Amino acid sequence: MKFSFKTIWQPLYLLIRNKYLFTIIFFIVWVVFFDTYNLIDRSHNLKELRELRKDKQFFTEELDMYQQQLSELFSTREQLEKFAREQYLMKKDNEDIFVIIETEN
Repeated sequence: MKFSFKTIWQPLYLLIRNKYLFTIIFFIVWVVFFDTYNLIDRSHNLKELRELRKDKQFFTEELDMYQQQLSELFSTREQLEKFAREQYLMKKDNEDIFVIIETEN
């Protein structure tokens, strides 16, 4: 079996010779890899956008929860006192505080 330049490169030569096919292939390669807004960077940016939207949703819910707690906290003096006792272990002069830690068994 004898190989020649013509038999090996002939299919490639025919593809290159067809100017429409060559232009389409060139355009696809350009858009996928070399363009300013190429598809690879675009896919990374879309992934990051989805993650940022998730984070935004999480922080919005957290902010709403804390704003609700803040409004409840300053609604009455009893609520403020309850919060101070639970979170900061504050006590009156004649009281003792016992901290109970729950463990999983």
